[in-house]
Amino acid sequence: MALYLIGDVQGCDEALERLLTHLAFSPSRDTLYLLGDLVNRGPNNVGVLRRLMALGSSAQCLLGNHDLHVLAVSRGVRQPNKQDTIQDILTAHDSHELLHWLRHQNMAMQVGQVLMVHAGVLPQWTAAHTMALAGEVEAVLRSDDWVHFMPQMYGGLPNVWRDDLEGADRLRVIVNALTRLRFCDAQGAMDFSVKEGADKAPAHLMPWFDVPGRLTADVRMAFGHWSTVHIEDRPDVVCLDDGCVWGGCLSAAKLEAKDTHLSVADAPAWQRVGVKCPQTMDPLA
Repeated sequence: MALYLIGDVQGCDEALERLLTHLAFSPSRDTLYLLGDLVNRGPNNVGVLRRLMALGSSAQCLLGNHDLHVLAVSRGVRQPNKQDTIQDILTAHDSHELLHWLRHQNMAMQVGQVLMVHAGVLPQWTAAHTMALAGEVEAVLRSDDWVHFMPQMYGGLPNVWRDDLEGADRLRVIVNALTRLRFCDAQGAMDFSVKEGADKAPAHLMPWFDVPGRLTADVRMAFGHWSTVHIEDRPDVVCLDDGCVWGGCLSAAKLEAKDTHLSVADAPAWQRVGVKCPQTMDPLA
């Protein structure tokens, strides 16, 4: 049995189909873990959602910032951006079912010693704490109150975690860390102004995974969201967003089930594989 961790699909269903074929993926034997941003910017969002829905428990999915954006737009909380390609979801004959399935996906996932998020975690969070906080957001999104939460989800403040945060402020920090985080300072204060690689950040900022004393340093972490980051081969973290919609690759990391319980020190190198994607979005547009 193999586990395949897949980066940002963003509505590129044809690329996803080619990747699964290349992996010789078998839903009766293997499990997919998709790291969020399932939809938006690519040409066939409904195809991606229907494919993943049909796979049932063989496809475990995270929510990314683009997925949350679709949910917000569907309820009139946000207006579509000019680069959005989500109209096929909103007008589909099964739109209600697609959106219902989407908001019941995960904010974080953990298999053994492998922790998966869409964007990042704050340095004060352990893996267990991360999963518990993700569960708080999941509970709201899956409840009848999810529409009321959507307008409160947006904004960059508070940008620092405190255990005594409550209500919308608490949930907003969790969402921002799990779906938007790239940079923070040594104290874990999030900064969303820089989206490029680490060499473009001010001196006081660093990638979230390089913060000294990060409490998730004892687990292997896989994430997406950051197509411009470059991480040298290291056993503790892997970024699987390789810019599919920008003409890059749709990438996966293969894990053997027996390896998910290995420590960072004992774990083998990430086994990466990808398929080349046609450019469907102009980064300068």
